[in-house]
Amino acid sequence: MDIHKIYDYALMREQASKRFFEENAKRLNQAMAVEAFQQLAGEEQKHIEFIQEQLAALKTGTRGNPEYGITLEQQGFYSQRVQVELIDQMVAEAMVADLPVLRMAFLIEGDFAEFYEASSRAADGEARQVLAMLAEWERTHERLFKQFYERAMQEYSKMPWGG
Repeated sequence: MDIHKIYDYALMREQASKRFFEENAKRLNQAMAVEAFQQLAGEEQKHIEFIQEQLAALKTGTRGNPEYGITLEQQGFYSQRVQVELIDQMVAEAMVADLPVLRMAFLIEGDFAEFYEASSRAADGEARQVLAMLAEWERTHERLFKQFYERAMQEYSKMPWGG
């Protein structure tokens, strides 16, 4: 397994993910979804920086720095309480047009998590730790957007036809 190629590919995907969240934040119809997408774009930037640090370490022949990832993790995306509040506020606002974007968000994050999980199983040492950390971050984002989507769909299904 060529960890350098895995990190290069991961970097490319994280950059694409960041662009997705930035671009869709401009298109979404309600403020809470916009805020969540902007926050997630910032989280993706942290992933980019973390992967860049791992690549730089590989190029210099030094060990990677998983501890930097722990620091980023402690800075976290949203606390559980904030997640629940965001979901409630998002659902309270009309967001039918945002449903496909929310669905795409959790699918993208789930896809990233699967990539990182599969790569971590094939890696060893610090690379395994780094990839597992990235997988867990993506799973956290996936769960958040899946909750947003499912809760919004639940509310939408109760609306009379025509919204």
